[in-house]
Amino acid sequence: MRAGRSRAALFLTGAVMLQIYFLSVLCNGLAGFVFLYGDSFGVDSKRPPIGGSFSLILGIAAAITGILKLLSPVRYLIIGDLLPAVAGLVAGFMLIFGYLESRGSMSGGDKVGQTGNALLKRKKAVGIGCLAVAALHFLFPAALFI
Repeated sequence: MRAGRSRAALFLTGAVMLQIYFLSVLCNGLAGFVFLYGDSFGVDSKRPPIGGSFSLILGIAAAITGILKLLSPVRYLIIGDLLPAVAGLVAGFMLIFGYLESRGSMSGGDKVGQTGNALLKRKKAVGIGCLAVAALHFLFPAALFI
């Protein structure tokens, strides 16, 4: 009976891990695409790329996925999912900050505003980083440092 429970727990943990892995690859890839090509769709530079609600939802999803990647158990402590988790957190913060800044809810005077403005100035580099992390994480899911 005990072995049955452990197998069920192992299956559920594996299924949840697979979903978090998929969400991480998807959110990092979409965020990288938005940061790189969002301005080419005729969107005003003062607004977040590809519409406000899409950026907000993607930002929240990327941030939550990044937090879940940090909290999820991996074989080699935390190193295995560190890059996708950090990429998700940074992309989520940038998308949420861009949304709030476009609505006028955020000012650039405080520390959070200064950090957000500094990151938004480098959105092309962050976009390339998010796409690279998503591609590497997709191609090599069991790699130690990806």
